[in-house]
Amino acid sequence: MTEKLKPTLSTLHLWGIAVGLVISGEYFGWSYGWGVAGTLGFLITTALIAVMYTCFIFSFTELTTAIPHAGGPFAYSRRAFGETGGLIAGMATLIEFVFAPPAIAMAIGAYLNVQFPHLDPRYAAVGAYIVFMGLNILGVKLAATFELLVTILAVIELLVFMGVVAPGFSFSHFVINGWAGSNQFSSHAIAGIFAAIPFAIWFFLAIEGAAMAAEEAKDPKRTIPKAYISGILTLVVLAIGVMMLAGGAGNWQELSGINDPLPQAMKIVVGANSGWMHMLVWIGLFGLIASFHGIILGYSRQFFALARAGYLPESLAKLSAFKTPHRAIITGGIIGIIAIFSDSFVNLEGMSLTAAMITMAVFGAIVMYIMSMLSLFKLRRTEPDLPRSFHAPGYPLVPAIALVISVLALIAMIWFNLVLAGIFVGILIVGYVYFRLTGAQRQHAPEDAMLAGK
Repeated sequence: MTEKLKPTLSTLHLWGIAVGLVISGEYFGWSYGWGVAGTLGFLITTALIAVMYTCFIFSFTELTTAIPHAGGPFAYSRRAFGETGGLIAGMATLIEFVFAPPAIAMAIGAYLNVQFPHLDPRYAAVGAYIVFMGLNILGVKLAATFELLVTILAVIELLVFMGVVAPGFSFSHFVINGWAGSNQFSSHAIAGIFAAIPFAIWFFLAIEGAAMAAEEAKDPKRTIPKAYISGILTLVVLAIGVMMLAGGAGNWQELSGINDPLPQAMKIVVGANSGWMHMLVWIGLFGLIASFHGIILGYSRQFFALARAGYLPESLAKLSAFKTPHRAIITGGIIGIIAIFSDSFVNLEGMSLTAAMITMAVFGAIVMYIMSMLSLFKLRRTEPDLPRSFHAPGYPLVPAIALVISVLALIAMIWFNLVLAGIFVGILIVGYVYFRLTGAQRQHAPEDAMLAGK
């Protein structure tokens, strides 16, 4: 019997998932971009990536509403380009959603370490995995309601952060040495703008994961467009506001290589003993938890969809008594925990473990964005009668902008991260070998009308 997920999620739940998946990117990770591009260079990078994501989401929404499948990008590419296309998009999405949670878990550990200096961030990260895998297993509506609550708290906390540090904002602090450590724009600054792409993407990474809750959405053709469009607008405003105000609080270079830039920026303005500071650390955890918890939901649905279609072992498509893919949830968690403890014996281009995992997740995301936009163009041509309750505005220009910027971003990322690019390709090759060896598995998979276009 084909395992099916139960539709229980409202527009507000989906907005909570879309924003919650991403919102930890406003709390940490992005400040590594200052380290390579400076504040002014990174502002340009962020503006470019914000345009890419806005165009992407307006285009991606057409696919999500036309094919509301738990596999999200896997399903669109499978339908447009056949089994191999589905494999590429599915593997890329898995890499994005499996490598992002360990980075977020380590940031949770870093935030807790501010309050408890003797607590090893790695053990705190593992504890986070155990708690939130358990919550995801207990049911999607419970998980989505929790996600909505912590997302709202995280948004409020970012607004509080901006309000508290705004009086200490100085434009001169923000612009000093703003071109990759120099006051002068140069070729070095241009290189920094491109090198900072993965960290600007971290501001918005994983918003597309709400597509993987599409099978569990009530009336997806109506609820998903509202959730996506309001979600991307929320995130653009928060990203620009947080980055500008944190950079103008003091010496931004002190914030460019750490996992907790917001508490440290607030400390510059109000002091280490301020009640505002401690509130940010504690409530700021909600932003990290929202993304961490939401991405667990996302990777589990991708494992589930790929396994149900015969691309991964069938056992990963089994549902628990709570109608959640518990084996998929646990599998992604095990991979993440292994990644957390790999820092002591793996050195990737001299990066911190967090920066390396962010970069790997971004490689997966960019390849998935490219496949999704190509799928949109292909399906417009091959399936003109596919019911589309939402049409990408400005077609073909808007999806073309998203596609072109995505390709440029991928080229820049390969140029600046050759070792990690090699690892990413290596994972895809392993996946392709498994794919070639398991054709019978896909033949025996239950027929899926949304994948086959029937």
